Amino acid sequence: MKSVKCATYEGLDAKVVDVEVTLTKGLPSFTIIGANSNIEKSREKIKSALLSSEYKFPPKRVSALLAPSDLAKNGSQFDLGVALLIILSESKKDFSEWFVFGELGLDGSVKESYLIYPLILSLANQGLIKKAIVPKEALVKLSMIPNVAFYGVETLSEAAELLQNDAQLSPSLQTQESVYPHYEIAGQKYYYVKEYDEDFLDVKGQEVAKRAALISATGFHNMVLEGSPGCGKSMIASRLRYILPAMTTEEILDKAKIQALEAKEVEFAPRRGMTVTHCSATPASVLGGGSGSSAKIGDVSIANNGILFFDELPHFSKSILESLREPMQDNQIRISRVSQKSVYAANFLFIGAMNPCPCGNLLDEVKECRCNELDIQKYKNRLSEPFLDRVDLHVTMQNVRADDKASISSKEMHKAVLEANIFAKSRGQKSFNAKMSDAEVEQFCKLSIEAEAILEKATQNFALSFRSIKKVQKVARTIADLERSELIQKSHLLEALSYRKR
Repeated sequence: MKSVKCATYEGLDAKVVDVEVTLTKGLPSFTIIGANSNIEKSREKIKSALLSSEYKFPPKRVSALLAPSDLAKNGSQFDLGVALLIILSESKKDFSEWFVFGELGLDGSVKESYLIYPLILSLANQGLIKKAIVPKEALVKLSMIPNVAFYGVETLSEAAELLQNDAQLSPSLQTQESVYPHYEIAGQKYYYVKEYDEDFLDVKGQEVAKRAALISATGFHNMVLEGSPGCGKSMIASRLRYILPAMTTEEILDKAKIQALEAKEVEFAPRRGMTVTHCSATPASVLGGGSGSSAKIGDVSIANNGILFFDELPHFSKSILESLREPMQDNQIRISRVSQKSVYAANFLFIGAMNPCPCGNLLDEVKECRCNELDIQKYKNRLSEPFLDRVDLHVTMQNVRADDKASISSKEMHKAVLEANIFAKSRGQKSFNAKMSDAEVEQFCKLSIEAEAILEKATQNFALSFRSIKKVQKVARTIADLERSELIQKSHLLEALSYRKR
């Protein structure tokens, strides 16, 4: 029995599939075990490819197994592996370490499958793949995936010759390290981009909001911006992605995998993504799910390691806002179906924008608000206390004045974010401040004597919950990191408390 490796998708991650083929005596037949009906139909295609490539289909009982057989499989990437094992069934070589991906044409050509790219991205991110045979036309797309040797082939015959003489051949493509600037801490490299297509210099005034944006970006703290239409809420949100912390190779590959699955143009630039969700979106599109046995990812998973932006926050349905509480707290989303239960990563930075009232003019110094108190209260009551308790920074924005000026650029803010994160990583901290566990809070959020007294008084005066206390400590830790302070001082804690929802 001969075997090679391939892969299929289960949820968001690729799962390794062992492709095995045996030839036994008996009436000639060809069976693929552990495959769905579409994959089983590829038998005729494989036969035709073998004959077109001047290989004889063996007059034996041919059995191919895609193991584990109880794992649901899809895609045409298994064709090449099965055909190669039939051709090389009598070879004495062991091919079990090879990954083989490719769809076969009837003439024996090896074609690119749309699933190959995200599958290999996922396998590389998990450290499961070292060398692979792939369609030659896929090499350009695969060129940015690090630490994998790719052997490109155009025909079935070429692939068979490659496996038989693998010791004499060099990879068609050996990927190299990213060329983007980076810093290294404890053996881990963090990459970033120095280009700013949208700059905070375009935002006039709003010093408090820009300071909150800097804190939010540094520690990955959830933030809600409240202000009149046109005061700059969306401008600040759209510029936030350009000053976010540097990315590891794993995070870059994970972002590329999501882009490939969503059929978007894949970029390997170490810049975190931004997912903008409209208030008319359905729960399935935001949270994931859908009909059928396979649950699809939603915006909360697409935004993993990046920003999830909700504009007109109170206009989202109550069910969506309440369902967001789980991923905002646990950084993952659970989707349950009768035949499948899936858990997807949802480690996003939540940014919400809202008006102060239904008409939007409550805080406007010129326009008159047309809403009565009952309308305003109903509008704000759409956001429950448990939901708001998961937001670290609440910012009330003022109207922009004609004499307001820009005070800080995205380049300056990004530099401050990077330096603060280097400071945090250097003390052995793995996660962002907002994502720290309770144990990490105890370890890294050390308060001065004055800060401890302030926190104790605030807990009593504002009736802070246990979660709120931890969130205040995390925000204060980020403010201290921006000033490179080992201890959280009184001024850091007071500023953190100023961002609490009143």
